[in-house]
Amino acid sequence: MKSFWRGLYHLANVFIFIGEITQWPFKFLFRFLAKLFNLIREKISAIQLPKITLDSISIPVRYFLLGALTTAVIFITYQSYLFVKALPSPDNIGKVNFPLSTHIYDRNGSLLYEIFRDQNRTQVSLKNLPQYVVQATIAIEDKDFYRHNGVALFGGILRAIKETIFNKSIQGGSTITQQLVKSALLTPERTVERKIKEIILALWTEKLYSKDQILEMYFNQVPYGGSSYGIEEAAKTYFGKSAKELTLDEAALLAGLPQAPSVYSPYTNPEAALKRRNEVLDAMAKQGYIDEKSKVKSENSKLEVLPPKTSIVAPHFVFYTKSQLESNYGIEKVEEGGLKVTTTLDSEIQRQAETVLSEELDKISYLNVTNGAILVTRPSTGEILAMVGSVNYFQQPWGAFNVTTALRQPGSSIKPIMYSLALQNGYTAASIIDDSPVVFRSPGSPPYQPVNYDGKFHGKVPLRYALANSYNIPAVKTLNTIGVDKFIDFAEKLGIDTWHDRSRFGLSLTLGGGEVTMVDMAEAFGTLANQGYKLPLSYFLKIQDNSGATIKELRPFKIREMDPAVSYIMSDILSDNQARTWAFGPGSTLEIPGYKVAVKTGTTNDKRDNWTIGYTPDFLVAVWVGNNDNSPMNPYLSSGITGASPIWNRVMSYLLKNYGDGNRWYEKPDDIVEKTCFFGKTEYFVKGTENKANCSKDALATPTPTPSPKPQ
Repeated sequence: MKSFWRGLYHLANVFIFIGEITQWPFKFLFRFLAKLFNLIREKISAIQLPKITLDSISIPVRYFLLGALTTAVIFITYQSYLFVKALPSPDNIGKVNFPLSTHIYDRNGSLLYEIFRDQNRTQVSLKNLPQYVVQATIAIEDKDFYRHNGVALFGGILRAIKETIFNKSIQGGSTITQQLVKSALLTPERTVERKIKEIILALWTEKLYSKDQILEMYFNQVPYGGSSYGIEEAAKTYFGKSAKELTLDEAALLAGLPQAPSVYSPYTNPEAALKRRNEVLDAMAKQGYIDEKSKVKSENSKLEVLPPKTSIVAPHFVFYTKSQLESNYGIEKVEEGGLKVTTTLDSEIQRQAETVLSEELDKISYLNVTNGAILVTRPSTGEILAMVGSVNYFQQPWGAFNVTTALRQPGSSIKPIMYSLALQNGYTAASIIDDSPVVFRSPGSPPYQPVNYDGKFHGKVPLRYALANSYNIPAVKTLNTIGVDKFIDFAEKLGIDTWHDRSRFGLSLTLGGGEVTMVDMAEAFGTLANQGYKLPLSYFLKIQDNSGATIKELRPFKIREMDPAVSYIMSDILSDNQARTWAFGPGSTLEIPGYKVAVKTGTTNDKRDNWTIGYTPDFLVAVWVGNNDNSPMNPYLSSGITGASPIWNRVMSYLLKNYGDGNRWYEKPDDIVEKTCFFGKTEYFVKGTENKANCSKDALATPTPTPSPKPQ
């Protein structure tokens, strides 16, 4: 161990010597390394090292060590020379390395959006900015800006090293000077080599410019989101004013953006933007730039920004795509790398969906329904064909909020997932379930007594009819037999990714008691639509770099998560208009004359969420209506077919009539057995289960289910 420390001790002195005798620009590199090793020297100064004399080392070993040390010094010096010689000069800040725009296209080559197409810049002088504009940036980005020489060794670099070693992430540790040179002089790659260049250039820049000059260049260089580069254009974009007119709360909002303009965008994520702004204000207060009164006043101010003026097609999908790209390639690559992304979106389907949603919501505005969302996918490939995240993206304050990726309760639309598990665990479509009063009791929890949406009981009902008419009590009884944990496991396999805290969930989970996202529901229902094979949703067909080389191409990969015979039976139940007539009548908007379509509705008990999800072999359409503030809709929607289903019907009808073979349906799997069951209807069974079902009329309490009085 002492040999190790001894070696570091001598190596530190070598770098100190080289740093002192070497001329510009090498001295900055070596002096930095010398400082680092001097820290080690100080740490080991107290260690008593044994004295080593020349007489104690043999002559061959002496010459070997001398040669090795000389070779190492020459090699390090030469490589350092080549490395530093290749660095760009800080004199070029503001003159080179402007980002290349990323282009996002629909599947047919129609441009949807350019990310940072233009870098709108208006020079601003530091002396013309309010003091708190400068203080806000320093407080959140680099509180020791005026005390370091461009690199914060302990506060920054060591944290970055920790991130690199433990999280395999080249990030963190950047001072304002480092951020400036990274933005102005370097590529967006995230490597150790780039980080080293950034450190050397930051030290170099601090020798050329004063602190105020560096700050001024920073405020004129860095991106604040969209095409707004520099704080002057950012102030105009978000607030319609000059940077010198910014208020404290506005300055705090802008100061928080450069770290991640898309993540903290007040357009796409107002809640994150507000939280980030308040983090800046809190940092300013802790560092003594503002008092507590000013902090509280600014934190309580409303987040008000001008609506975005950028021309954009399918904005919710575009920013969903941008978010996915950033997760895979990093923010800098997306914002500056010049990617060409051919997406899965079909602009014609998107426009039709947007039109239908707007027109249908106008018709039911009297029912206190203010918003809706539509997702259209191709189950066989997972492609997203249309994504409408709200009725109007540009409507403040919630228009930019994407409901297709938000957590909402699914109501009874989750039942097909649970019943699919039941079919895989001994149930059949002809299994009799008693729709009668029941109370479930468990220690430490209040009694749970489920009721049906119509407040009635329907006697002994076959599973097919219990699901088709969306009766609640049979669903809860079935889940009680199967087990909540098994249901969660199965749903996660199909794509539901939001039920992490299992302690929150009980039997009401099958009635929609667990929040889901529409994209997850589309993936889960897509497994049913794809005959038991799961495919993850995809936003891209092809991604190319700025030279035209293909980085990634869609190659659908499916995993079998369900018996194809089970998915066939489930699709048949959901497309059985005769079976659902008890609840919905024969001519509801769930029926598309001339076509066979599987569909399920869902409405939460408090009328805050209303869903319809349906599919064919070629298309899946999911629709949600409700209110962004989570206020309840009019109870008239309790039927489940008033709000979302007319929208679903119009969009699905458009697809079936205008794209492909709308009459295509699934081929019957080889292991499906037919048997005449209740009401003279042919029922389908997975081979080997057909004898489990008692298909005689005696199995039912009455020839047809009849309502029972609602219990008191």
